[in-house]
Amino acid sequence: MKLFAISDLHVGFPDNRRALDSIKPRPDDWLIVGGDLGENLDHVKCVVDSLGPKFAKLIWVPGNHELWVDPRAPASEPRGEARYRMYVDYCQRSGVLCPEDPYVEWSGEGGPHLLVPMFLLYDYSFRPDHIPVENAVDWAAEDGIVAGDEIMLDPTPHASRSAWCHQRVALTEKRLSEAIDMPKVLINHFPLRQDIVLLPRVPRFLPWCGTRRTADWHTRYRASTVVHGHLHVRRTCHVDGVRFVDVSFGYPRERRADRPVDDYVRQILPIPETQ
Repeated sequence: MKLFAISDLHVGFPDNRRALDSIKPRPDDWLIVGGDLGENLDHVKCVVDSLGPKFAKLIWVPGNHELWVDPRAPASEPRGEARYRMYVDYCQRSGVLCPEDPYVEWSGEGGPHLLVPMFLLYDYSFRPDHIPVENAVDWAAEDGIVAGDEIMLDPTPHASRSAWCHQRVALTEKRLSEAIDMPKVLINHFPLRQDIVLLPRVPRFLPWCGTRRTADWHTRYRASTVVHGHLHVRRTCHVDGVRFVDVSFGYPRERRADRPVDDYVRQILPIPETQ
């Protein structure tokens, strides 16, 4: 039994939806789907319906896109915390592990490990040190970068996206401090450290990529591997001996057309000899 991961499937794109259906079955293995599956519950259901029968277990964490709502949408459309809870409810009814479930001890190949799915968001603290955090969005705008989140990610009932992020960080810190002391796989859509963020096309997208409050979590909580997506830059790097794996699939325009989707399904455990 092995643990695999992929994120940023963005199945609203027809090419991505077709690619999703071509992922080969691994019925003995588990798969992390690391956020940004799409923009609504139908997109998440599409991924679960396609990949659920192919793997023994799915683990989901939310990205920012799942939380998007068109500001013109009816008031009945769930927003903010209610939207997150809508996905959690669906995952729990479907047997998909999510950040609100107890952490699971992995006993498959590469174990034992504690699998820790998280939902942490961002607080604009990823930025150059000379830019005050309150000016981070303006700094990005100087280069023409404005994240869709500023319009479509409603933090209700939290005062701001930053406040929601800080609430999630505090909640997750408490759970991790009480967790079993054993090697962990930390799973979050957003990178945990600013120094692993690589954005060659849009370097000033940085403020929407994480929070500095998690910079030492890989050592503080004894991680062997940190899994993230969001950046659409498939790579592996190491900090303090800990492996950080970006498992992004990304938009059709960002990929080679002749590269099969299974090339983007990354093995997490056991840790491969080469990446």
